Amino acid sequence: MPISPLRWEEGELFLLDQTRLPEACVEINPRTLESVREAIRALRVRGAPAIGLCAAFGVLVGVREKAPRTVAGAVRAAHESAAFLATARPTAVNLFKSLDEMKAVADAAANERTVEAFAARMEAAALRMLDEDLAIGRAIGECGAPLIHDGDGVLTHCNAGALATGGYGTALAVVYRAHEAGTRFQVYADETRPLLQGARLTVWELAQAGIDVTLICDNMAAQIMREGRVQLAVVGADRIAANGDTANKIGTYGVALLCRAHGIPFYVAAPISTIDPATPRGDDIPIEQRAPEEITEGFGRRTAPEGVKVYNPAFDVTPAGLIAGIITERGILRPPYEASIAGALKPL
Repeated sequence: MPISPLRWEEGELFLLDQTRLPEACVEINPRTLESVREAIRALRVRGAPAIGLCAAFGVLVGVREKAPRTVAGAVRAAHESAAFLATARPTAVNLFKSLDEMKAVADAAANERTVEAFAARMEAAALRMLDEDLAIGRAIGECGAPLIHDGDGVLTHCNAGALATGGYGTALAVVYRAHEAGTRFQVYADETRPLLQGARLTVWELAQAGIDVTLICDNMAAQIMREGRVQLAVVGADRIAANGDTANKIGTYGVALLCRAHGIPFYVAAPISTIDPATPRGDDIPIEQRAPEEITEGFGRRTAPEGVKVYNPAFDVTPAGLIAGIITERGILRPPYEASIAGALKPL
């Protein structure tokens, strides 16, 4: 894929500012810990895997900014940076897992003789995580692509492609791999209110790849299902509970209910790292609340009366009973999810 939401070059982090898409492809270069956190918080980088990767490299930015003179000081700087970045957003579990991994690497590197050697070891760990993400995306695509057949209509919600990961995708990895295999199909992309990630990002991304995609408003999904245009739905995930309940962009739960009503299989595609065994069920997943202005004056234009009450959760939770399968790099997990998830989490 030619699209890369983030890169690390000569010791600096570069992010494709997704708030500027599709009008312009603009890279930003956050050089402070605060600017990395702001990039995550402001959705300049978004998507659970990409957030995790950005945070991993953000720890490197934080250590460099703090300029420790000793290895012990560098270890402290890594932990402090990780703690600060953990406050960026609450729902995507990949953020916290990536930070935990970077803290573990910092602790293991505490016996390095120089700060430079410590930094090199931390950098190698973050780069390894990026390489692993790309490989995982490819594997998810391989596992899920056979679900798409010639003539199918595939519905997706929000953006779970190259832009949301290290550069290949989760839900869209399934689409990309089917396309690469020569399968002919039609993608329907929900616009995904209120920030229009489907309209701004998914449609742009798929068009870049030459994939046949049609944009629809969120409230059109039921109608195209009724017309027989959709044969399966596939979405990403920000956190999957131990019982299979799945948090994803707000509106996903509604898509799953519509699929059930129309007899259409609804799939979730996500890496194993998105599964959080410490979260027993969906009710335990923290749901981020976003600013009311995203609804009342989205993209700079007021569309609601001043002072109106606003409820703006960024995510909802789809119960496991509505999910036909969870497509991972280790295969498609099927109900009962408590058992299949437990099996997938066992070390290889």
